[in-house]
Amino acid sequence: MISKNGERFVLKGSITMDNARAIMEEGESLFNHEDVKVDLAGVEEVDSSAVSILLQWMREAQLRNQPILFFNLPENLKSLIALYGVEEMIPNQ
Repeated sequence: MISKNGERFVLKGSITMDNARAIMEEGESLFNHEDVKVDLAGVEEVDSSAVSILLQWMREAQLRNQPILFFNLPENLKSLIALYGVEEMIPNQ
């Protein structure tokens, strides 16, 4: 689900309730790196759990005083982020 490509961590496939727990657990390793850059270009299907995961990663980054950036958010995820009114909380490049 999460792979490393250069300086970025790459998510592919779906982020839904079906795999949210596994993605959260796998995502814990993101914070073992100095800069956390997450590329979501390969994400095809999302539900509200995807927004929850990004917000949790934001909280974790803040607790560790680490920068985190998200790249290439798919349109369906951007729509959910806007629906929940959290656009300003999720840094998208």
